[in-house]
Amino acid sequence: MRHSAVEPIFENRFDAGRQLAERLAEYAGKSAVVLGIPNGGAAVALAVALALNADLDLVISRKIPLPLNPESGFGSVTDDGTLILNEALVKQAGLTDQQINYQVSQVRSNIRSRSLLYHGDRPPLTIAGRTVIIVDDGLASGYTMRAAIASVRHRKPEKIIAAAPVGPEHVVKELKEAADRVVTCAIGTGRVFAVADYYRTWYDVTEDEVLQYLREWRMRRAGPRIEIPERKQETV
Repeated sequence: MRHSAVEPIFENRFDAGRQLAERLAEYAGKSAVVLGIPNGGAAVALAVALALNADLDLVISRKIPLPLNPESGFGSVTDDGTLILNEALVKQAGLTDQQINYQVSQVRSNIRSRSLLYHGDRPPLTIAGRTVIIVDDGLASGYTMRAAIASVRHRKPEKIIAAAPVGPEHVVKELKEAADRVVTCAIGTGRVFAVADYYRTWYDVTEDEVLQYLREWRMRRAGPRIEIPERKQETV
């Protein structure tokens, strides 16, 4: 589904996850692993994992912000140290090696604290030989997803599916070269693209909420199979 005009098509991240799960229905009950990219992607991943009856974990991939312009990024780095840079933007911004190394070190420090918080002493899921679905709440530049894909490749999965509710057309096309498959609910074709514009309810997901999503998944997997309820707000 292509959208040249911006319009909300998801009530919130849980609704987006349910819609995304419909596009991934062929993997239901087939021992797939869903890896959410926190923070926002964790909510979408929870809904996908519950709908597919799949294992759920996180892959932490963070944008590397441009100096003096933290809303923009020149690449991403993951929790295992995988680094993907937007070389064209690095050149355009005239970034020095010292600036790059400083920004990367700051992000890696943040990732270490998040990894400890989210994973604790639990070992990562075994994904070798399995289908892995990497989920985010949307694609912007695509570098966060690309870094996550490169990181997961090191763990020898059978197949990697990059899944997000929405992304711009050129990014979706580029990701097809990195993932074995790219799945979206909608593709933006306009000149200006913002993930938040496709959601009626959008806000920054907190670390406490990510922890609650993980607890909720463990609780539901341990008990009887039930559907994820409709939610007006993204709280649990």
